[in-house]
Amino acid sequence: MSLPIVVVGAGIGGLSAAIWLASAGQRVIVLEANATIGGKMSEIRADGFRWDTGPSVITMRHVFEELFAGRLDEYLTLLPVDPLTRYFYPDGTRLDALANREAMAENIRQFADADDAAGYLAYLDYARRIHDITGGVFIYNDPPTLWRVARTPLRDIPAVDPLRTMDSAIRSFVKSPKLRQFLGRFATYVGASPYLAPATLNVIADVELSGGVWVPQGGIYAIALAFQRRAEELGVEIRTGCRVQQINVSDRNVTGVTLTDGSQIEASAVIANVDVATVYEKLLPRESVSARRVKQLTSVEPSCSGFILLLGIEGTHPELTHHNIFFSQDYQREFDDIFVRGIPPDDPTIYIAITSKTDKDHAPEGCENWFVLVNAPALDDRFDWSQNAAAYRDRVLDRLAAQGYDVRGKIRAEHMITPVDLERLTGARRGALYGASSNDRLNALRRPHNRARDVGGLYFAGGTTHPGGGVPMVTLSGKVAAKLLLADLPDRLQG
Repeated sequence: MSLPIVVVGAGIGGLSAAIWLASAGQRVIVLEANATIGGKMSEIRADGFRWDTGPSVITMRHVFEELFAGRLDEYLTLLPVDPLTRYFYPDGTRLDALANREAMAENIRQFADADDAAGYLAYLDYARRIHDITGGVFIYNDPPTLWRVARTPLRDIPAVDPLRTMDSAIRSFVKSPKLRQFLGRFATYVGASPYLAPATLNVIADVELSGGVWVPQGGIYAIALAFQRRAEELGVEIRTGCRVQQINVSDRNVTGVTLTDGSQIEASAVIANVDVATVYEKLLPRESVSARRVKQLTSVEPSCSGFILLLGIEGTHPELTHHNIFFSQDYQREFDDIFVRGIPPDDPTIYIAITSKTDKDHAPEGCENWFVLVNAPALDDRFDWSQNAAAYRDRVLDRLAAQGYDVRGKIRAEHMITPVDLERLTGARRGALYGASSNDRLNALRRPHNRARDVGGLYFAGGTTHPGGGVPMVTLSGKVAAKLLLADLPDRLQG
Protein backbone atom coordinates (compact mmCIF):
# COMPACT_ATOMS: atom_id res chain seq x y z
CA MET A 1 0.00 0.00 0.00
CA SER A 2 1.31 3.46 -0.87
CA LEU A 3 2.17 5.88 1.90
CA PRO A 4 -0.66 8.16 3.06
CA ILE A 5 -0.80 11.91 2.81
CA VAL A 6 -0.75 13.40 6.31
CA VAL A 7 -2.66 16.58 7.14
CA VAL A 8 -1.49 18.29 10.32
CA GLY A 9 -4.49 20.02 11.88
CA ALA A 10 -8.21 19.37 11.51
CA GLY A 11 -9.17 22.98 11.03
CA ILE A 12 -11.31 24.05 8.09
CA GLY A 13 -8.32 24.34 5.74
CA GLY A 14 -7.01 20.90 6.66
CA LEU A 15 -10.41 19.23 6.34
CA SER A 16 -11.00 20.96 3.00
CA ALA A 17 -7.66 19.68 1.70
CA ALA A 18 -8.46 16.19 2.96
CA ILE A 19 -11.81 16.20 1.14
CA TRP A 20 -10.25 17.28 -2.15
CA LEU A 21 -7.45 14.70 -1.83
CA ALA A 22 -9.77 11.85 -0.89
CA SER A 23 -12.10 12.80 -3.75
CA ALA A 24 -9.10 12.23 -6.03
CA GLY A 25 -8.57 8.75 -4.61
CA GLN A 26 -5.78 9.52 -2.14
CA ARG A 27 -5.37 7.90 1.27
CA VAL A 28 -5.40 10.70 3.87
CA ILE A 29 -4.73 10.79 7.61
CA VAL A 30 -5.63 13.98 9.51
CA LEU A 31 -3.88 14.54 12.85
CA GLU A 32 -5.44 16.99 15.32
CA ALA A 33 -3.80 17.96 18.61
CA ASN A 34 -7.06 18.94 20.28
CA ALA A 35 -9.81 16.58 21.38
CA THR A 36 -12.18 17.96 18.75
CA ILE A 37 -11.93 19.02 15.12
CA GLY A 38 -12.43 22.53 13.75
CA GLY A 39 -9.36 24.55 14.77
CA LYS A 40 -10.44 28.13 15.37
CA MET A 41 -14.00 27.00 14.59
CA SER A 42 -15.11 25.46 17.87
CA GLU A 43 -17.96 25.56 20.36
CA ILE A 44 -18.59 25.67 24.10
CA ARG A 45 -21.68 24.43 25.93
CA ALA A 46 -22.46 25.29 29.54
CA ASP A 47 -25.50 25.83 31.78
CA GLY A 48 -27.93 25.35 28.90
CA PHE A 49 -26.10 27.81 26.61
CA ARG A 50 -24.19 27.09 23.41
CA TRP A 51 -21.65 29.41 21.78
CA ASP A 52 -19.48 29.31 18.68
CA THR A 53 -15.99 30.43 19.71
CA GLY A 54 -14.43 31.40 16.39
CA PRO A 55 -15.77 32.64 13.03
CA SER A 56 -19.28 34.06 13.08
CA VAL A 57 -19.96 35.56 9.62
CA ILE A 58 -20.29 33.22 6.64
CA THR A 59 -20.18 34.50 3.05
CA MET A 60 -19.38 33.04 -0.40
CA ARG A 61 -21.82 30.15 -0.32
CA HIS A 62 -20.58 29.00 -3.74
CA VAL A 63 -17.25 27.94 -2.20
CA PHE A 64 -19.03 25.38 -0.02
CA GLU A 65 -21.26 24.26 -2.87
CA GLU A 66 -18.13 23.40 -4.85
CA LEU A 67 -16.48 21.51 -1.98
CA PHE A 68 -19.56 19.36 -1.51
CA ALA A 69 -19.88 18.76 -5.27
CA GLY A 70 -23.27 20.47 -5.50
CA ARG A 71 -24.70 18.44 -2.59
CA LEU A 72 -24.24 21.03 0.16
CA ASP A 73 -27.85 20.82 1.33
CA GLU A 74 -27.36 17.14 2.19
CA TYR A 75 -24.74 18.11 4.77
CA LEU A 76 -25.50 21.65 5.87
CA THR A 77 -28.41 24.08 5.94
CA LEU A 78 -27.25 27.64 5.25
CA LEU A 79 -29.93 30.23 5.96
CA PRO A 80 -29.74 33.78 4.56
CA VAL A 81 -29.46 36.53 7.18
CA ASP A 82 -31.35 39.81 6.77
CA PRO A 83 -30.53 42.33 8.04
CA LEU A 84 -26.95 41.35 7.41
CA THR A 85 -25.86 43.33 10.47
CA ARG A 86 -27.41 46.00 12.70
CA TYR A 87 -25.08 48.93 13.42
CA PHE A 88 -25.39 51.06 16.57
CA TYR A 89 -23.71 54.45 16.90
CA PRO A 90 -22.73 56.29 20.12
CA ASP A 91 -25.36 59.00 19.54
CA GLY A 92 -28.17 56.42 19.60
CA THR A 93 -28.77 56.16 15.85
CA ARG A 94 -28.68 52.79 14.13
CA LEU A 95 -28.43 51.42 10.60
CA ASP A 96 -29.49 48.06 9.21
CA ALA A 97 -27.33 46.67 6.42
CA LEU A 98 -29.69 44.97 3.96
CA ALA A 99 -28.98 42.37 1.29
CA ASN A 100 -31.16 44.13 -1.31
CA ARG A 101 -29.12 47.00 -2.74
CA GLU A 102 -32.08 49.21 -3.60
CA ALA A 103 -33.63 48.74 -0.15
CA MET A 104 -30.24 49.50 1.40
CA ALA A 105 -29.89 52.64 -0.71
CA GLU A 106 -33.28 53.80 0.60
CA ASN A 107 -32.09 53.05 4.14
CA ILE A 108 -29.05 55.24 3.55
CA ARG A 109 -31.14 58.01 1.98
CA GLN A 110 -33.14 58.20 5.20
CA PHE A 111 -30.08 57.71 7.41
CA ALA A 112 -27.92 60.29 5.60
CA ASP A 113 -29.11 61.84 2.34
CA ALA A 114 -29.75 61.15 -1.35
CA ASP A 115 -26.17 61.94 -2.33
CA ASP A 116 -24.78 59.31 0.02
CA ALA A 117 -27.41 56.80 -1.17
CA ALA A 118 -26.17 57.31 -4.72
CA GLY A 119 -22.59 57.21 -3.49
CA TYR A 120 -23.24 53.89 -1.77
CA LEU A 121 -24.56 52.34 -4.99
CA ALA A 122 -21.51 53.66 -6.84
CA TYR A 123 -19.30 52.18 -4.12
CA LEU A 124 -20.93 48.76 -4.58
CA ASP A 125 -20.25 48.93 -8.32
CA TYR A 126 -16.64 49.92 -7.57
CA ALA A 127 -16.20 47.01 -5.13
CA ARG A 128 -17.74 44.57 -7.62
CA ARG A 129 -15.32 45.78 -10.30
CA ILE A 130 -12.39 45.06 -7.98
CA HIS A 131 -13.79 41.59 -7.32
CA ASP A 132 -14.21 40.89 -11.04
CA ILE A 133 -10.61 41.91 -11.78
CA THR A 134 -8.79 40.45 -8.79
CA GLY A 135 -10.80 37.30 -8.12
CA GLY A 136 -8.98 35.17 -10.65
CA VAL A 137 -5.57 36.42 -9.57
CA PHE A 138 -5.79 36.73 -5.79
CA ILE A 139 -8.70 34.56 -4.62
CA TYR A 140 -9.90 31.64 -6.73
CA ASN A 141 -6.72 30.23 -8.26
CA ASP A 142 -3.14 29.33 -7.37
CA PRO A 143 -1.10 31.92 -5.43
CA PRO A 144 -0.47 35.08 -7.45
CA THR A 145 2.85 35.65 -9.18
CA LEU A 146 4.34 38.87 -10.45
CA TRP A 147 3.92 37.47 -13.98
CA ARG A 148 0.19 36.88 -13.54
CA VAL A 149 -0.28 40.28 -11.93
CA ALA A 150 1.68 41.88 -14.77
CA ARG A 151 -0.70 40.29 -17.28
CA THR A 152 -3.61 42.28 -15.81
CA PRO A 153 -4.76 44.59 -18.64
CA LEU A 154 -3.46 48.11 -18.14
CA ARG A 155 -6.98 49.49 -18.41
CA ASP A 156 -7.97 47.45 -15.32
CA ILE A 157 -5.14 48.44 -12.98
CA PRO A 158 -6.62 51.80 -11.90
CA ALA A 159 -9.89 50.04 -11.01
CA VAL A 160 -8.01 47.75 -8.60
CA ASP A 161 -7.05 50.91 -6.69
CA PRO A 162 -3.78 49.68 -5.15
CA LEU A 163 -2.34 53.06 -4.13
CA ARG A 164 -5.08 54.54 -1.93
CA THR A 165 -6.11 53.24 1.48
CA MET A 166 -9.52 51.73 2.04
CA ASP A 167 -10.59 54.81 3.98
CA SER A 168 -9.45 57.31 1.34
CA ALA A 169 -11.35 55.39 -1.34
CA ILE A 170 -14.50 55.22 0.81
CA ARG A 171 -14.32 58.98 1.38
CA SER A 172 -14.55 59.52 -2.35
CA PHE A 173 -18.00 57.86 -2.38
CA VAL A 174 -19.78 58.92 0.83
CA LYS A 175 -19.45 61.97 3.05
CA SER A 176 -21.26 60.79 6.19
CA PRO A 177 -18.68 59.88 8.88
CA LYS A 178 -21.02 57.12 10.06
CA LEU A 179 -21.22 55.56 6.61
CA ARG A 180 -17.46 55.79 6.27
CA GLN A 181 -17.16 53.93 9.55
CA PHE A 182 -19.65 51.31 8.36
CA LEU A 183 -17.79 50.65 5.09
CA GLY A 184 -14.35 50.84 6.72
CA ARG A 185 -15.32 48.08 9.10
CA PHE A 186 -14.75 45.44 6.42
CA ALA A 187 -10.98 45.84 6.93
CA THR A 188 -11.41 43.93 10.18
CA TYR A 189 -12.46 40.83 8.22
CA VAL A 190 -8.75 40.35 7.47
CA GLY A 191 -7.54 41.82 10.76
CA ALA A 192 -6.46 45.12 9.21
CA SER A 193 -7.01 48.86 9.64
CA PRO A 194 -9.06 50.76 7.02
CA TYR A 195 -6.64 53.66 7.49
CA LEU A 196 -3.63 51.53 6.46
CA ALA A 197 -4.94 48.68 4.29
CA PRO A 198 -4.94 49.15 0.49
CA ALA A 199 -8.20 50.21 -1.15
CA THR A 200 -8.16 46.93 -3.09
CA LEU A 201 -9.54 45.29 0.06
CA ASN A 202 -12.83 47.10 -0.49
CA VAL A 203 -13.52 43.91 -2.44
CA ILE A 204 -14.62 42.44 0.91
CA ALA A 205 -17.64 44.73 0.91
CA ASP A 206 -18.81 43.25 -2.38
CA VAL A 207 -18.56 39.74 -0.96
CA GLU A 208 -20.88 40.59 1.93
CA LEU A 209 -23.08 43.48 0.84
CA SER A 210 -23.80 42.07 -2.62
CA GLY A 211 -23.23 38.37 -2.05
CA GLY A 212 -25.07 38.08 1.25
CA VAL A 213 -24.46 36.55 4.68
CA TRP A 214 -25.44 33.03 5.73
CA VAL A 215 -25.93 31.33 9.07
CA PRO A 216 -25.68 27.55 9.39
CA GLN A 217 -28.60 25.90 11.14
CA GLY A 218 -27.17 24.56 14.38
CA GLY A 219 -24.44 27.22 14.58
CA ILE A 220 -21.14 27.89 12.84
CA TYR A 221 -19.62 24.71 14.24
CA ALA A 222 -22.07 22.78 12.07
CA ILE A 223 -19.75 23.65 9.17
CA ALA A 224 -16.83 21.83 10.77
CA LEU A 225 -19.04 18.82 11.52
CA ALA A 226 -20.25 18.79 7.90
CA PHE A 227 -16.64 18.86 6.66
CA GLN A 228 -15.78 15.99 9.02
CA ARG A 229 -18.73 13.92 7.86
CA ARG A 230 -17.89 14.39 4.19
CA ALA A 231 -14.20 13.62 4.75
CA GLU A 232 -14.93 10.42 6.66
CA GLU A 233 -17.44 9.29 4.03
CA LEU A 234 -14.60 9.57 1.52
CA GLY A 235 -12.37 7.40 3.68
CA VAL A 236 -10.31 10.07 5.44
CA GLU A 237 -8.97 8.91 8.81
CA ILE A 238 -9.20 11.67 11.44
CA ARG A 239 -7.26 11.19 14.66
CA THR A 240 -7.91 13.68 17.45
CA GLY A 241 -5.68 14.06 20.50
CA CYS A 242 -2.63 13.46 18.26
CA ARG A 243 -0.17 16.32 18.52
CA VAL A 244 2.59 16.46 15.93
CA GLN A 245 5.95 17.22 17.46
CA GLN A 246 7.92 17.39 14.21
CA ILE A 247 7.51 17.17 10.46
CA ASN A 248 10.30 14.82 9.44
CA VAL A 249 12.62 15.84 6.60
CA SER A 250 15.41 13.99 4.82
CA ASP A 251 17.45 15.39 1.92
CA ARG A 252 15.15 18.44 1.90
CA ASN A 253 12.06 16.27 1.38
CA VAL A 254 9.24 15.41 3.78
CA THR A 255 9.24 11.80 4.96
CA GLY A 256 6.44 11.90 7.56
CA VAL A 257 5.75 13.18 11.06
CA THR A 258 6.71 12.38 14.64
CA LEU A 259 4.04 12.62 17.34
CA THR A 260 4.63 13.80 20.90
CA ASP A 261 4.37 10.21 22.13
CA GLY A 262 7.41 9.36 19.99
CA SER A 263 5.56 7.38 17.34
CA GLN A 264 6.13 8.14 13.68
CA ILE A 265 3.91 8.11 10.61
CA GLU A 266 5.54 7.87 7.20
CA ALA A 267 3.92 10.00 4.50
CA SER A 268 4.22 10.68 0.80
CA ALA A 269 3.47 14.36 1.51
CA VAL A 270 2.32 16.60 4.36
CA ILE A 271 -0.17 19.46 4.39
CA ALA A 272 0.22 21.69 7.43
CA ASN A 273 -3.00 23.38 8.52
CA VAL A 274 -0.97 25.38 11.02
CA ASP A 275 0.32 28.96 11.05
CA VAL A 276 3.14 28.90 8.48
CA ALA A 277 5.49 30.81 10.79
CA THR A 278 4.82 28.28 13.55
CA VAL A 279 5.63 25.40 11.17
CA TYR A 280 9.03 26.87 10.35
CA GLU A 281 9.78 27.97 13.88
CA LYS A 282 8.64 24.86 15.78
CA LEU A 283 7.74 21.87 13.59
CA LEU A 284 10.54 21.61 11.02
CA PRO A 285 14.02 20.36 11.98
CA ARG A 286 16.35 23.32 12.39
CA GLU A 287 18.83 21.93 9.88
CA SER A 288 16.16 21.62 7.17
CA VAL A 289 15.36 25.33 6.83
CA SER A 290 17.42 28.48 6.80
CA ALA A 291 17.46 30.85 9.75
CA ARG A 292 16.80 33.64 7.26
CA ARG A 293 13.52 32.04 6.18
CA VAL A 294 12.41 31.61 9.79
CA LYS A 295 13.25 35.23 10.57
CA GLN A 296 11.42 36.40 7.45
CA LEU A 297 8.23 34.63 8.49
CA THR A 298 8.34 35.54 12.17
CA SER A 299 9.27 39.22 11.80
CA VAL A 300 6.35 40.40 9.65
CA GLU A 301 3.70 42.62 11.21
CA PRO A 302 0.85 40.40 12.42
CA SER A 303 -2.86 40.99 11.93
CA CYS A 304 -4.92 41.94 14.92
CA SER A 305 -6.08 39.43 17.50
CA GLY A 306 -9.34 39.37 19.42
CA PHE A 307 -10.77 39.51 22.94
CA ILE A 308 -13.90 37.39 23.35
CA LEU A 309 -16.59 37.12 25.99
CA LEU A 310 -19.13 34.29 25.80
CA LEU A 311 -22.07 35.45 27.88
CA GLY A 312 -25.23 33.64 28.88
CA ILE A 313 -27.64 36.54 29.38
CA GLU A 314 -30.92 36.47 31.30
CA GLY A 315 -33.64 38.25 29.37
CA THR A 316 -34.16 38.92 25.68
CA HIS A 317 -33.43 41.96 23.52
CA PRO A 318 -35.82 42.20 20.55
CA GLU A 319 -33.97 45.23 19.17
CA LEU A 320 -30.81 43.15 18.70
CA THR A 321 -30.48 40.86 15.68
CA HIS A 322 -28.20 37.93 14.81
CA HIS A 323 -25.20 40.20 14.02
CA ASN A 324 -24.75 43.53 15.86
CA ILE A 325 -22.03 46.17 15.88
CA PHE A 326 -21.65 48.92 18.49
CA PHE A 327 -19.27 51.48 17.02
CA SER A 328 -16.67 53.45 18.96
CA GLN A 329 -16.66 57.25 19.10
CA ASP A 330 -13.24 57.63 17.44
CA TYR A 331 -12.63 54.86 14.91
CA GLN A 332 -9.15 55.98 13.84
CA ARG A 333 -7.94 56.18 17.45
CA GLU A 334 -9.22 52.63 17.96
CA PHE A 335 -7.01 51.29 15.16
CA ASP A 336 -4.07 53.40 16.32
CA ASP A 337 -4.41 51.73 19.72
CA ILE A 338 -4.25 48.30 18.08
CA PHE A 339 -1.57 48.78 15.43
CA VAL A 340 0.51 51.74 16.66
CA ARG A 341 0.31 51.70 20.46
CA GLY A 342 -0.17 47.93 20.76
CA ILE A 343 -2.88 48.10 23.41
CA PRO A 344 -6.55 47.04 23.45
CA PRO A 345 -8.74 50.02 22.51
CA ASP A 346 -9.96 52.09 25.43
CA ASP A 347 -13.17 52.77 23.47
CA PRO A 348 -13.59 49.62 21.36
CA THR A 349 -16.06 48.78 18.66
CA ILE A 350 -18.00 45.79 19.99
CA TYR A 351 -19.43 42.99 17.87
CA ILE A 352 -22.18 40.76 19.30
CA ALA A 353 -23.45 37.62 17.59
CA ILE A 354 -26.55 35.98 19.08
CA THR A 355 -27.14 32.61 17.46
CA SER A 356 -30.17 31.97 19.70
CA LYS A 357 -31.95 34.50 17.47
CA THR A 358 -31.85 31.77 14.81
CA ASP A 359 -31.51 28.57 16.88
CA LYS A 360 -33.71 28.88 19.96
CA ASP A 361 -32.10 25.89 21.67
CA HIS A 362 -28.76 27.72 21.95
CA ALA A 363 -30.03 29.41 25.13
CA PRO A 364 -32.55 28.55 27.86
CA GLU A 365 -36.07 29.95 27.56
CA GLY A 366 -36.06 33.70 28.13
CA CYS A 367 -32.26 33.99 27.69
CA GLU A 368 -29.73 34.78 24.95
CA ASN A 369 -26.22 33.56 24.12
CA TRP A 370 -23.95 36.51 23.38
CA PHE A 371 -20.66 36.10 21.52
CA VAL A 372 -18.90 39.40 22.21
CA LEU A 373 -15.78 40.23 20.19
CA VAL A 374 -13.42 43.20 20.40
CA ASN A 375 -10.42 43.62 18.08
CA ALA A 376 -7.16 43.56 20.03
CA PRO A 377 -3.46 43.77 19.21
CA ALA A 378 -1.39 40.68 18.59
CA LEU A 379 0.63 39.58 21.60
CA ASP A 380 3.78 41.45 22.55
CA ASP A 381 5.25 42.94 25.72
CA ARG A 382 3.22 46.17 25.59
CA PHE A 383 0.13 44.62 27.19
CA ASP A 384 -0.02 41.83 29.77
CA TRP A 385 -3.27 39.91 29.48
CA SER A 386 -2.50 37.80 32.55
CA GLN A 387 -2.63 40.95 34.66
CA ASN A 388 -5.23 43.02 32.82
CA ALA A 389 -7.82 40.68 31.25
CA ALA A 390 -10.37 41.01 34.06
CA ALA A 391 -10.17 44.80 34.04
CA TYR A 392 -10.58 44.87 30.26
CA ARG A 393 -13.58 42.58 30.52
CA ASP A 394 -15.14 45.15 32.85
CA ARG A 395 -14.25 47.91 30.38
CA VAL A 396 -16.11 46.15 27.57
CA LEU A 397 -19.20 45.62 29.72
CA ASP A 398 -19.08 49.26 30.85
CA ARG A 399 -19.02 50.33 27.19
CA LEU A 400 -22.09 48.23 26.46
CA ALA A 401 -23.83 49.70 29.50
CA ALA A 402 -23.08 53.19 28.21
CA GLN A 403 -24.81 52.23 24.94
CA GLY A 404 -27.91 51.17 26.86
CA TYR A 405 -27.16 47.45 27.26
CA ASP A 406 -26.21 46.97 30.89
CA VAL A 407 -26.06 43.20 31.32
CA ARG A 408 -23.61 43.19 34.22
CA GLY A 409 -26.26 41.88 36.62
CA LYS A 410 -27.80 39.45 34.13
CA ILE A 411 -24.88 37.15 33.34
CA ARG A 412 -25.82 33.55 34.10
CA ALA A 413 -22.80 31.96 32.40
CA GLU A 414 -19.50 33.37 31.15
CA HIS A 415 -16.28 32.35 29.39
CA MET A 416 -13.42 34.69 28.48
CA ILE A 417 -10.96 34.10 25.61
CA THR A 418 -7.89 36.35 25.33
CA PRO A 419 -5.20 36.50 22.62
CA VAL A 420 -3.09 34.28 24.90
CA ASP A 421 -5.82 31.65 24.80
CA LEU A 422 -6.15 31.97 21.02
CA GLU A 423 -2.43 31.28 20.60
CA ARG A 424 -2.55 28.32 23.00
CA LEU A 425 -5.73 26.74 21.65
CA THR A 426 -5.34 27.31 17.93
CA GLY A 427 -1.59 27.68 17.31
CA ALA A 428 -2.11 31.20 15.93
CA ARG A 429 1.29 32.81 16.42
CA ARG A 430 1.02 35.78 18.83
CA GLY A 431 -2.74 35.20 18.79
CA ALA A 432 -2.99 36.89 15.38
CA LEU A 433 -6.24 35.74 13.80
CA TYR A 434 -5.15 36.15 10.17
CA GLY A 435 -1.38 35.66 10.18
CA ALA A 436 0.53 38.49 8.50
CA SER A 437 -1.06 41.93 8.49
CA SER A 438 -2.93 43.13 5.40
CA ASN A 439 -2.01 46.74 6.13
CA ASP A 440 0.65 46.61 3.41
CA ARG A 441 -0.43 46.86 -0.24
CA LEU A 442 2.03 44.10 -1.21
CA ASN A 443 0.73 41.63 1.35
CA ALA A 444 -1.14 39.49 -1.18
CA LEU A 445 2.11 38.87 -3.06
CA ARG A 446 4.12 38.25 0.13
CA ARG A 447 1.68 35.82 1.73
CA PRO A 448 3.34 32.40 2.11
CA HIS A 449 2.77 30.10 -0.84
CA ASN A 450 0.70 26.93 -0.40
CA ARG A 451 3.72 24.91 -1.57
CA ALA A 452 6.85 25.14 0.60
CA ARG A 453 9.63 26.44 -1.56
CA ASP A 454 12.47 24.87 0.46
CA VAL A 455 11.03 21.50 1.61
CA GLY A 456 9.74 19.07 -1.00
CA GLY A 457 6.37 17.50 -0.27
CA LEU A 458 5.29 20.13 2.26
CA TYR A 459 2.17 22.22 1.62
CA PHE A 460 0.13 24.74 3.59
CA ALA A 461 -3.56 25.37 4.19
CA GLY A 462 -5.23 27.85 6.50
CA GLY A 463 -5.61 31.57 7.04
CA THR A 464 -1.88 32.35 7.04
CA THR A 465 -1.34 31.15 3.48
CA HIS A 466 -3.02 31.95 0.14
CA PRO A 467 -5.71 33.20 -0.33
CA GLY A 468 -6.13 34.44 3.27
CA GLY A 469 -8.37 34.39 6.31
CA GLY A 470 -12.09 33.82 6.73
CA VAL A 471 -13.97 30.53 6.44
CA PRO A 472 -14.52 30.58 2.64
CA MET A 473 -10.94 31.69 1.95
CA VAL A 474 -9.50 29.04 4.26
CA THR A 475 -11.70 26.46 2.52
CA LEU A 476 -10.19 27.60 -0.79
CA SER A 477 -6.68 27.31 0.69
CA GLY A 478 -7.30 23.61 1.24
CA LYS A 479 -8.36 23.23 -2.37
CA VAL A 480 -5.23 25.00 -3.62
CA ALA A 481 -2.90 22.96 -1.38
CA ALA A 482 -4.52 19.71 -2.54
CA LYS A 483 -4.33 20.76 -6.20
CA LEU A 484 -0.62 21.59 -5.98
CA LEU A 485 0.12 18.36 -4.10
CA LEU A 486 -1.74 16.21 -6.63
CA ALA A 487 0.16 17.87 -9.48
CA ASP A 488 3.48 17.10 -7.76
CA LEU A 489 2.64 13.60 -6.52
CA PRO A 490 3.64 11.56 -9.62
CA ASP A 491 7.15 13.00 -9.50
CA ARG A 492 7.42 12.39 -5.77
CA LEU A 493 6.30 8.77 -6.06
CA GLN A 494 8.80 8.17 -8.87
CA GLY A 495 11.52 9.82 -6.82
